[in-house]
Amino acid sequence: MEDYGSSDEDIYSSDQESYDGLENEEADSQWGSSTGNSCKVITRESLLVAQREDLRRVMDLLSLREHHARTLLIHYRWDVERLFAILVEKGKTCLFAEAGVTILEEVDVDSSVSSSTMMCGICIEEVAGSEVTKMDCGHCFCNDCWTEHFIVKIKEGQSKRIRCMAHKCFAICDEAVIRKLVSKRHPDLAEKFDRFLLESYIEDNKMVKWCPSIPHCGNAIRVETDEFCEVECSCGLQFCFSCLSEAHSPCSCWMWELWTKKCRDESETVNWITVHTKPCPKCHKPVEKNGGCNLVSCICGQAFCWLCGGATGRDHTWSSIAGHSCGRYKEDQEKKSERAKRDLYRYMHYHNRYKAHTDSFTQESRLRETIKEKVANLESRDSRLRDFSWVTNGLYRLFRSRRALSFSYPFAFYMFGDDLFKDEMTNEEKEIKQHLFEDQQQQLEANVEKLSKVFEDPFDGFEETEIMDMRMQVLNLSVVTDTLCKKMYECIETDLLGALQFSSHNIAPYQSKGIERATELNGGRNTKANNNITCQKAHDQTNGGSIELVHPSGCGTSDESGCSSRKRTRKDSGGSFFDLNLPAELIDRN
Repeated sequence: MEDYGSSDEDIYSSDQESYDGLENEEADSQWGSSTGNSCKVITRESLLVAQREDLRRVMDLLSLREHHARTLLIHYRWDVERLFAILVEKGKTCLFAEAGVTILEEVDVDSSVSSSTMMCGICIEEVAGSEVTKMDCGHCFCNDCWTEHFIVKIKEGQSKRIRCMAHKCFAICDEAVIRKLVSKRHPDLAEKFDRFLLESYIEDNKMVKWCPSIPHCGNAIRVETDEFCEVECSCGLQFCFSCLSEAHSPCSCWMWELWTKKCRDESETVNWITVHTKPCPKCHKPVEKNGGCNLVSCICGQAFCWLCGGATGRDHTWSSIAGHSCGRYKEDQEKKSERAKRDLYRYMHYHNRYKAHTDSFTQESRLRETIKEKVANLESRDSRLRDFSWVTNGLYRLFRSRRALSFSYPFAFYMFGDDLFKDEMTNEEKEIKQHLFEDQQQQLEANVEKLSKVFEDPFDGFEETEIMDMRMQVLNLSVVTDTLCKKMYECIETDLLGALQFSSHNIAPYQSKGIERATELNGGRNTKANNNITCQKAHDQTNGGSIELVHPSGCGTSDESGCSSRKRTRKDSGGSFFDLNLPAELIDRN
């Protein structure tokens, strides 16, 4: 197990190149535009472009029409790589059969029937051949029956995969035919059908999700690699891509859901009642003792013994109650009360510290304007010092470290409690790992407080030598807090969550420059699969042909292909990541 208990002196010994690198990198990340970003903002205008990218890849590879490609992608939840993998593994016939795609070479492209009349198999009516439509699967029925079928399915919300009406036929109907027939009778439903097909790219795609902003900004976010990440929409909202709640690393999504529910509901109120009150034996309402006598009276008039909770009469002395004796020890009841008291105190310990750091984060966020004024005062002075970007960089380093520190307490509450991982670790292992984590947490907490204190000083009135000393102190503390944050995340991912055997928890990786800000989609996908490709032949056993399949190279293991695993390879945070709390108005969005 790696020793994370390095001393502050070791970290403080970073050389001047580290300071300059930190200063320059952070300045670029805050004020420059992102390059090579791995997540994109999909607006209403670019949604069609994003969808057509994936459609074109499948159409070109398999030589399909658009509605067949869309049917395949909807079935496989717009996961193009998974679709290609199934094609290689099972072949084209199985791929099409599972998705409900039927392509018969003998079926005429024209869906109308040329014969004079025919009987519809649904309404059992003789209809003209021009009023009959044939689908790709070969089944044909009258247009009225098709139209009614389509209208019912669209109203039921099944627009994306409307099956053929024939018995035991699982073929998906041609969207062009559906649009043509429905628009003649209900143009509004035809528009609804098109909207459902378009939005299926977001609704059915695990790598694309709507921004959870309220009111909704209308944007969606597409990530290219790992869905366990935190992103920032162009509207300024930062959120966890996996669960769509606020950014909460190093908590896992499950931990954060449990924590927010625990803080929101009345579970701790119940614990307090259990510890400080006793139920009345008659009306069962909780009664709080407000005196020294052990004979307690409820508002309903019932008297009972505070020690054992048993109903009694009112005749008593300071030392005894008439006709009542409860001197025998009841182990189960005592254990229950002690357990509730211990759980309440443990929750209060972690919640108080989580709340304290959250409040500190809120207060420190208000320093932005004050810091701006102080920097403006310094820049207006006749001094050799002209560059004060280290002030802003250090301030945002404080914000990121404070936020990570606040969310580390809910993580510790569940990691070392009995709610989630009781069977994962022995008590000895839990104690060792808890001490390891708390050492990291305390070191980070001490340096965050030091950095916070520096910015509270009226440095706009300092002399030049004092300003230089403060600059070195801010840069030094910035390096320290960044290093300690990285080590704490490594401890969590490797020694704590990475060692779990019976459950899997994933957290968003630590980004030194803050939460990644999504960039506008400009019509080109930037994925590993497109940059590093190799051709592999997949033989279709049924047709005897071959398919040239574009497949990611080096996909022997999940780590090599870039896929997420429980122990993710930490990605370089340089170049494409932005500050966690950089105000939207300060960023050049172009």
